[in-house]
Parts: sequence; structure tokens; C-alpha cells
Amino acid sequence: MTSAVGLRSERGPVLLSLMVTTGLVAIDATILATAVPTIVSELGGLSQFPWLFSIYLLTQAVTVPIYAKLSDIFGRKPIILIGIGLFLLGSILCGLAWSMPALILFRAIQGLGAGAVQPMAITIAGDIYTVAERAKVQGYIASVWAVASVAGPALGGLFAQLDIWRWVFFVNVPLCLLAGWMLVRHLHENVERRNHTIDYPGAILLTASLSLLILSVLEGGQAWAWNSWQSFVGFGVGGVLLVAFVLVERRAVEPIVPLWAFTRRLLLTTTIIGLGVGALITGITSFVPIYLQGALGVAPLIAAIGLATLTLGWPLAASFSGRLYMPLGFRTTARIGGAITVVGAAILAGFAWYPSVVTVAIAGFIIGLGLGLVATSSLISAQSSVEWNERGVVTGMQMFSRSVGSAVGVAIFGAIANSYFGDAESPLPEDITAGSAAVFLCVLAVTVVILLVAFAMPRTPAAVEVAATPGD
Repeated sequence: MTSAVGLRSERGPVLLSLMVTTGLVAIDATILATAVPTIVSELGGLSQFPWLFSIYLLTQAVTVPIYAKLSDIFGRKPIILIGIGLFLLGSILCGLAWSMPALILFRAIQGLGAGAVQPMAITIAGDIYTVAERAKVQGYIASVWAVASVAGPALGGLFAQLDIWRWVFFVNVPLCLLAGWMLVRHLHENVERRNHTIDYPGAILLTASLSLLILSVLEGGQAWAWNSWQSFVGFGVGGVLLVAFVLVERRAVEPIVPLWAFTRRLLLTTTIIGLGVGALITGITSFVPIYLQGALGVAPLIAAIGLATLTLGWPLAASFSGRLYMPLGFRTTARIGGAITVVGAAILAGFAWYPSVVTVAIAGFIIGLGLGLVATSSLISAQSSVEWNERGVVTGMQMFSRSVGSAVGVAIFGAIANSYFGDAESPLPEDITAGSAAVFLCVLAVTVVILLVAFAMPRTPAAVEVAATPGD
């Protein structure tokens, strides 16, 4: 069996490097939006700028399962360093971009790096920390996203205002170098070297099928109509390639995505929860600012404060979750988190017709608490149910499911909102309120599904782990 050892004396620096590495993806996810108007004014390509986000999400999502499998074969360290290197290259090229098409291409390279960085950071944390410790560690990592949700837009706005938007990307350079250096110096692995059969056909089919399907979801109703030939071709060909991928994986010696992962009840339920978590994050973070600014007319900064409570509640609950799942088990903790999330979403939807920053902030904080419990307990239960040489694939499944959930959430929630907003340049406040209220009702429905799936999880006590990592 392949194994890895994280030396206990090195865990502190490794955790810090994982937080810095996570910060790369977290800041990049929030810093660009506020600088887009300035970028467009210099490079042009107003109609193309949505691809800055779509291409990044696409390349990030489709590569997660491949990186995850490779990490189980060759170890986490080389994969995360490759990811950091690609992210560094993409960031430098983005900062030097001379046109919108070039910037879009370089954002794709950034996404290729991000596809390795985020899942590997969480997998490494699962390798070097015990089950009891992982909740607090996940809280630390989640706190990076909380800081980035505030710092990212502020930095992006500052760089745009100073007319130095290229530093939106150049700011990643020192972070990449610092994270890479710390990992090289402090992360030690002992990977058993043996001959492996790389599943190239599976990797190609998976990449092609997911690219077509996710692209069809992201661009449907935006770049082309849902009932257009582009949608039919994208979903049709993507579906056929996905079926071909499954057939290939059934016969592969070392499949990219082992089919056993879909036959285990725990992994199946936690993956579905990941889909819901991704959709929730998208629905709330995308529409709460629109709702507050459009319905109340508040400044963007006030809207951001109303949203920040979500990212505050998550790390707090994630850090505390270990005190629940150790005595109560993962399933019970996920159920408690799911129930709390439903309460928060019910407040958000119930008061949607009475816009208030305070109400939204309270609802966001409660939803954050619930997500911190349900997301952390489901992730750690999945990691703890497998051995080291399967943990990368399992963690990759969890991260990929959140990415897919986000993409699907963007499509569904966007379609619902557009049915109220229409194509109006300046929609009326009552239309924004109505559209947001409909979206928040869908958010509530997603939280109910998460709770139901949590009740379908098998009993998973945290006291026993299938294969503790040597050195824990």
C-alpha cells in the first residue's frame, strides 16, 4: 500500500503553507469581479468578459478528479507543487495580457493550477491530522475564505481605482513562491514506488465529457438558448462521452475515478451533500449583493458586510464540529448542521419581501453555521472511511461535487432571476425583490434536500478510522 508520513514536528509549517495555498484560490475567486470594469476599459471585449469566470471554473472543475487520482499514485506533494506552478504561470501571464482573448486563455491556465491546489490542500490536511484534529484544521482553512471574501473585493477595487489592475494577478506571485517554498521544505512524504498503469483513455474521456457538460450548464441561457442546437450538442455529446468513460473505467486496471466510489452509501450521500453545498454558496453569494443593492439601494460595501456573516459562521462551526462528531458521530453532526441550515434559509426566504441588511446578515450567519457543520462532517467522514491510497480520489470527489453544484446553481438560479429581471438595464426594486425571493425559496429547497440526504447517511462513528496515516 502506498503511504505518506507527515512528521508531527512539521505540521504547523505545513498547515500554514496549506492556508497560504488555499488563499491563492480564495483571493482569486473574489478579487477579480471588482476590477472587471477597469480591465474591460483597457482591453475591450465587454461581451467576452464572462468567460474570465467560466473558463476558470471549467478548467478547475474538470481537472480535479484527475489530479486527485494522480495524488494517490505519486503522492500529494508533487501534485500540489505542479498546481502552484501552473497557477503562478497563469497569474504572471494574466498580468501581462494584451487582449481579452489572451486574458481568457491565461485564466484557463490559472484554473488548471487551481484544480490541483484546493483538493490537495484538503487531502494533505486529512493525511497529517487525526480525525479529532481535522475539524479544527478545516476551520483554519475555511477562515482563509472568510478573510478572502472581504480582502479580495477590497484589493480588486483598490487596484482598479489606482489603475493598476494587473496587480490583481501579480499579487499571487509572492503567495505562490511562499507556499511552494514552505511545502518543499516542510512536507515530507514516503511514497512506495511501484509500476502504475495510467488510465489515459479514461482521463481523456472524462475531461472531454465534463468540459462539454459543464460548459453547456454555464453558458446555457447566457451565450445561447437552452433549446438551441448548441445546448443539444453539448449535453448530447457530453452524455455519450460520459457513458463511454464509465465503460472504459469498468475495465481499467487503475481507473481515474474508481466506480466503487459510487457504490458506497457514505460516499454517495456525502457527494450529494457536496453538490448542495456548492449550489447554496453560489445562490447566496451571487444574489444577496444584488438583492441588497437593488431592493434597498445600499452601497456595495454594506452589501458585502451583509454577506460576510456567511463566511464568518462557516469557520466557527467547522472548528467546533469535532466536539460534536467525536461523541455523536458524523451522521448526527451532519443532521444537526442540515437542520440549522434549513432554519437560516427559511429566515432568508421568509423575510425576502421585507428587505433588511440585519435580517440577511442574521440568516447568512445561521446558514454559515449549518454549512460549517454539515460540510465539515461529511468531508471528514468520507476521508476517514478510506485508506491513504484512496483518500485523494475521495477528497477530489467532494471538491468536484461542490464545483458542479456551483455551476448548476449558477444556471438554475440565474434562469429564475432572469425571468423576473428580464433584459432590463435597470430593473425596478420590486422586480429585484421578487426575483431574489424566488431564488431564496430555491435555496431553502436545497437546504431541505441536504437535510434529507444527511438522514440517509449511514451511521459513521468518528472513533474509528479505516487507515490512520502513519505518524499521526
